[in-house]
Amino acid sequence: MNPRPPLPPFTEETAKQKVQMAEEAWNSRNPERVALAYTEETEWRNRDLFINGRAAVVEFLKAKWDREQEYRLKKTLWAFTENRIAVRFEYEWHDHEGQWWRSHGNENWEFDALGYMACRFASINDQPIDESERKFR
Repeated sequence: MNPRPPLPPFTEETAKQKVQMAEEAWNSRNPERVALAYTEETEWRNRDLFINGRAAVVEFLKAKWDREQEYRLKKTLWAFTENRIAVRFEYEWHDHEGQWWRSHGNENWEFDALGYMACRFASINDQPIDESERKFR
């Protein structure tokens, strides 16, 4: 696999770049594009789900964005070390019945030497909101 800059060890600037790249990819709602940022053997915990491998990530994201309509995300750098980044995030979406939700959470990321995410651990809480309360459009 080709390197996926920025590479560890991260500085504040390169960690922020990695976070922005992730935000843009996830907002594309394109599972194949998002999955390219992860190692073939990536390990995830997303809420109560454990996901292993890039192919499983693609399937997970397809189902996620079928359920979470008009998904819009904002990520913020929380902390970083040599090959790890922690982010806080919020995203908004509505379900098939039209109920809007704001989801809040934290993610811990670990990268390999080539800049691919090997581990992603996400803790997420959902809050129902009125459409008029949306922050992201």
